[in-house]
Amino acid sequence: MTQETALFIVPTPIGNLEDITLRAIRVLKEVDVILAEDTRKSGILLKHLEISKPMQSYYAFNEKKVIKGIIDRLIGGEKMALISDAGTPAISDPGYLLVNTCLENNIKVECLPGATAFVPALVKSGLPTDAFVFEGFLPQKKGRKTKIESFLEEKRTMVFYESPYRLLKTLTKFAEIFGKERKVSVSRELTKIYEETINGSLEEVIGYFSNKKVKGEIVIILAGKGK
Repeated sequence: MTQETALFIVPTPIGNLEDITLRAIRVLKEVDVILAEDTRKSGILLKHLEISKPMQSYYAFNEKKVIKGIIDRLIGGEKMALISDAGTPAISDPGYLLVNTCLENNIKVECLPGATAFVPALVKSGLPTDAFVFEGFLPQKKGRKTKIESFLEEKRTMVFYESPYRLLKTLTKFAEIFGKERKVSVSRELTKIYEETINGSLEEVIGYFSNKKVKGEIVIILAGKGK
């Protein structure tokens, strides 16, 4: 394996632009190319940080097409950073395939610590944090009910991402399957000016959001069985 890191996985703020490390800023300034999920959104952050570097689009629907060219350039000596629109790449965002392909080609990868939405949501939930399972986004249609039912015996705290448009539908399905008294925590707009976390039973939280227009990205923390 090469001794020098060729690919850096760099977490970016999930809302508040101050939530980026000094190391992340340095790496973004030093690499040759920044791979970005959305170059327009990332361009706003880079401008704020006064970083001017070439960017290449790297997102879920083009990664298989562009990955060979990226690998060839990394082998050729270029250094790159992978960033997503918000948070840590490869956590419900593109990144896994690139990291895996790099390792298969003996390309050294380094992942910087940094922002990710589910950690603050989990900590603020008041639910057990000693053992938890991260599930990301549930299937939108096919297999959704079956997937949820597969957690019936899960004793660990469960972590889900959800869109504001499906929040009530998901919470209602949880109540049907796990019981309306199951504890839950819903966080939205984390690190932003309208950040909000609502804790309670599924029945209580459904009641709260039934009378509210929901915006922003959502993290649902659901208690495990018997918790």
